[in-house]
Amino acid sequence: MSLPIVYHPDYVTPLPEGHRFPMPKFKTVYDILLADGVVDSSSVFQPEIAAMALLQSVHSPEYSNAFCNGQLDRSAQRRIGFPWSEGLVKRTRTAVGGTLLTARLALKYGIACNTAGGTHHAFPDFGSGFCIFNDLAVAARILVDEGIVGKILIVDLDVHQGDGSAYIFRDDERVFTFSMHCGENFPFKKQESDLDVALPSGMTDAEYLTSLEAHFPDLLSSVNPDLVLYDAGVDPHKDDQLGKLALSDEGLWQRDEIVLGRCIANGFPIATVIGGGYSKNIEELARRHTITHRVGAELYRRL
Repeated sequence: MSLPIVYHPDYVTPLPEGHRFPMPKFKTVYDILLADGVVDSSSVFQPEIAAMALLQSVHSPEYSNAFCNGQLDRSAQRRIGFPWSEGLVKRTRTAVGGTLLTARLALKYGIACNTAGGTHHAFPDFGSGFCIFNDLAVAARILVDEGIVGKILIVDLDVHQGDGSAYIFRDDERVFTFSMHCGENFPFKKQESDLDVALPSGMTDAEYLTSLEAHFPDLLSSVNPDLVLYDAGVDPHKDDQLGKLALSDEGLWQRDEIVLGRCIANGFPIATVIGGGYSKNIEELARRHTITHRVGAELYRRL
């Protein structure tokens, strides 16, 4: 079997024409992975839609019910950035189920990669920045509550701080949150992760990788997690529309080699989500997202 990945056709739902969120990228990522032989169909797993009980392990009943029933007011919808639809509900809940499945697969196989996920701006009682339910937080909360793992490390290398995750786990010692992001980017009101590394705008490959190497290896050994959840956003890329950092494709590849390689070499199971990435060129953006899966596939073959 090749690298275990998670995908569902419901990861994509229609948005109004001209909407700046690149919704088609999720299917394009999947299509590229199969077409390029990075994975084969035997290693594709399909998630179930997340039940309300899973969502409410993190999110308030009032918020989760209001969203799922189409009762959010316009200001709440504007804060999220999406107009409500039944398709959006199905898409959102399926992506949460996908990240939980990815985490379970990582515990079984050592590594697994979702083709969606990374909605780290969602808080318990509101959504923000294209994030409705926090898939990373739900997966972490469910696994520690079930007693399957005792300690989880969330590694968030999206260009934007994982503020929702930081807030959700601010008093939960079972989950350690690490966010390395552009300090001058959204969200402009930051939360306090267990470890935050705020980077200046315009940072390029060498400086970024030096910063990552200065923090990640020691963090991995000191936290000693039973599972790593990795938000591998590609919005630190120099061509990203919402980025402000200046990494190249090679820089993203080396970033993922550091995170995935060190986890696997030291026996830490790791589950990845694709996180943020914004471009009008969907093919180019999707290929950028597949860097994580390509690195993961190489490492998986060596297990």
